[in-house]
Amino acid sequence: MTGNFEMTRARTRWLIIEISVVLSISLFALSFSAVAQNRQGNRGATNKSHSRPALTPAERELVNQAIGVVCIERKKDPKGSVPIDEMQARPSIPVRSQEAQDGAERAQRLLPIAKTLVIDSLRQMAKIYGFKRSYEPKLRRAVIRIESVGRIKPDMDARDNASVLLSRPRTISFGTIFLAGLPSDEGMISVLAHELMHVADGDDEIMRALFRAIGNHASDLIGQEVREQRAEELACDLVGVLAARLFVARSPNYEPLPRRIARSLEHNCVDEDEGDDDHLSPRSTIRALLTLNHSLARELISGREETAPTRPPVRR
Repeated sequence: MTGNFEMTRARTRWLIIEISVVLSISLFALSFSAVAQNRQGNRGATNKSHSRPALTPAERELVNQAIGVVCIERKKDPKGSVPIDEMQARPSIPVRSQEAQDGAERAQRLLPIAKTLVIDSLRQMAKIYGFKRSYEPKLRRAVIRIESVGRIKPDMDARDNASVLLSRPRTISFGTIFLAGLPSDEGMISVLAHELMHVADGDDEIMRALFRAIGNHASDLIGQEVREQRAEELACDLVGVLAARLFVARSPNYEPLPRRIARSLEHNCVDEDEGDDDHLSPRSTIRALLTLNHSLARELISGREETAPTRPPVRR
């Protein structure tokens, strides 16, 4: 009887945590809706420069501390992800190597889980960013596309990249260095989710409005232009982080919460921080993701689950 009671109590606790995570993912909703309405009411106004970040010193310090936690955890964690710049410096790994095979098997095992997590996270993001019922047909099409993905293909030539060819959207190609550099389930989930979002968008770009909304929001907060392809890449990263956080809630273990959350971001803890026209730099990416989700930043610092939604870092 005692064992059954303890098991029931544990399951109840983790159910509460999962509900809390869903609330945390939704913490932007009311405030962002108000911001969106305010912007709609000022469409005729001149666009303001994004040269100055719309964050208070306390908010910037929160994000800086959270970034520090992520990168310190990466160094301490036996399953910590390899930073992208270190991956780029490594020699190519044959497809048949043990570490590439282990990574491919992990990715294939996690793919069905990642698809469910991405669909749940995508629907939450659509609500958060104020998309109404008229957007539902596009979401349904996106879900069908996500569910159709079924294969992980290791690719030695892809090295430290993962990608999807929209002419063959049922396969995610993974560079063998990338497969080997993501030894944790959480890190792998975040990258799988990123690629699944590209599949959801498709060659007809049905997620463009959502990507633009996230990019505009990030531009307002971090003082950098996040438009076009940069917006898409950041939005895919954001869904990846949210999917990984849901995975943590739905697969509890005894590892510290900050360590498990950090794994979805650690590959951005680079020394050589370079971006391009299509991507923010890795460290700018991690800063943008934590600025967009202060709930996650607080969890990294405190080690405690967020139990209720709070105001997101949005300025009217």
